[in-house]
Amino acid sequence: MLENCRSAKERWGGVNDIIDRWLHERQQLLVCYCDLSGTQVFDENNVAHQEQVKRFCQILVDYVSAGHFEVYEQLIKEGQDFDDKEALKAAAELYTVIDNTTESLIDFNDKYQETDDLSELVKDLSHIGQNLEPRFTAEDQMIEVLHTSHKDLVA
Repeated sequence: MLENCRSAKERWGGVNDIIDRWLHERQQLLVCYCDLSGTQVFDENNVAHQEQVKRFCQILVDYVSAGHFEVYEQLIKEGQDFDDKEALKAAAELYTVIDNTTESLIDFNDKYQETDDLSELVKDLSHIGQNLEPRFTAEDQMIEVLHTSHKDLVA
């Protein structure tokens, strides 16, 4: 029984590390977003503006990818392993909210990785902000229902 507790703690402790890294990446994304949003006029000939946009796009794609291909999978696996049907149902609804924002985030990346035209960037950043807020809220709730709620069971 002690071995089972240790192995559960090691297993789900690893999820803590994954979530921590991902939330740190979210923080970097927000800092970069705020830096960009603070600029009201972008000059496509300004190398610093171009680099700032490319950096934001890279962090955005990394963040979205880590969520879809690592974090959400781990969280759902945890809910399944604890046979938490209620949490899995809530997570499915939350995932729908998250998934509804993914396309516009990827479209933003695709647009600004393909062009140096920054004339619509202020408008597009506003749209991105409107997508990030509900996404972050849903992600936080998903962590709460699928991970934090089981924390005491593996302590």
